[in-house]
Amino acid sequence: MVKVILKKGRDESLKRFHPWVFSGAVQAVEGSPREGDTVKVYSREGEFLGTGHYQIGSIAVRLLSFEDIPIDGEFWLSSLGKAYGLRKSLGLAGAEDTTAYRLVHGEGDFLPGLIVDIYGDTAVMQAHSAGMFLARESIAAALVRLYDGRLKAVYDKSAATAPFKAGLPLKDGYLYGGKDGFPTELPESENGCLILENGNKFLVDWEGGQKTGFFLDQRDNRELVKSYSNGRTVLNLFCYTGGFSVYALAGGAAGVDSVDSSAKAAELVKKNVELNGFGESDTDGAVSRVFCRDAIEYLRDCPSGKYDLMIVDPPAFAKHRGALDNALRAYKRLNAMAIGKVAPGGIIFTYSCSQVVDKQSFALAVFSAAALTGRKVRILHRLTQPADHPVNIYHPEGEYLKGLVLYVE
Repeated sequence: MVKVILKKGRDESLKRFHPWVFSGAVQAVEGSPREGDTVKVYSREGEFLGTGHYQIGSIAVRLLSFEDIPIDGEFWLSSLGKAYGLRKSLGLAGAEDTTAYRLVHGEGDFLPGLIVDIYGDTAVMQAHSAGMFLARESIAAALVRLYDGRLKAVYDKSAATAPFKAGLPLKDGYLYGGKDGFPTELPESENGCLILENGNKFLVDWEGGQKTGFFLDQRDNRELVKSYSNGRTVLNLFCYTGGFSVYALAGGAAGVDSVDSSAKAAELVKKNVELNGFGESDTDGAVSRVFCRDAIEYLRDCPSGKYDLMIVDPPAFAKHRGALDNALRAYKRLNAMAIGKVAPGGIIFTYSCSQVVDKQSFALAVFSAAALTGRKVRILHRLTQPADHPVNIYHPEGEYLKGLVLYVE
């Protein structure tokens, strides 16, 4: 196996179990690894440090194990089994009222570069590294063994996420099973299924939707929105398929306006609202409206005081450190607009899912936004990702979702 030799003194982070080897730490490579190959990492003094996937880029190796073990079918089965055990202990795997959860969260489950989400009896994989992409069939086989007949399909959705520089063809598709037998036809798609989340029903289109099809990382935060929604008029910006909207309606909201620039997402919001027994005007008088518009423009144009609960959950404004300053300015402008528009006594749930924006920087951006408005603002909650999106204590970079719940006088 190819050996990656580190420079003198550049092995300390690995000895603290950080799973990344940066290219600047590499002294030499013994052999000619292809992108995605499994390699062994050694200190300059010849001490074995770990085994991982080689990649061209700033992160040269993502470590899969700090032990000298083969990365084979049994490794995948064992690693996935440990991830499943955690979800079982959380009450997610096998739950009757929640049939969708994240099984593998990259470094948080000691499998850097791999995401696996479970939707009912289908597993949806995303490889964020070349090595995980090349191992996708072995991973799929291990998933089928792990679930012992309970999986009908494994879908690979890595075409947009596997960072290849070698120009290999990337195409999404089923590694096991297929799309036959799904109970619900989705708008403009025959792919997807019906899931439950805390008893709420949602249509998930993993083939045509964003990420793996649904934003599972907001499950706990959606439940918190529900607890604040009774009698309030709610604005859900960047609503995607309406997760927060359904929870707000279930919590007794007086009305919910959902805004997203995607026409397909807007149609799914309407279907999800209907699936849960809410229409444009339900029996309790709550009104659900969906607007296919740019969320920032909608917020800019809406009258002040119209909404007393806002959800501000934009897509990542910064996907790399070079975009950090612009992202923080964008968060400041967006939150200043929301704080300025919300009704007196209103609540704002505001989020950032940009990994390069840490929670201190995000809080400072929101503080600056509040100061611009001159309104009195209090923080009620500090939010993060749920337990099925764990953070490896040796890899704090894995804490990507951060949020604040604000009370605005």
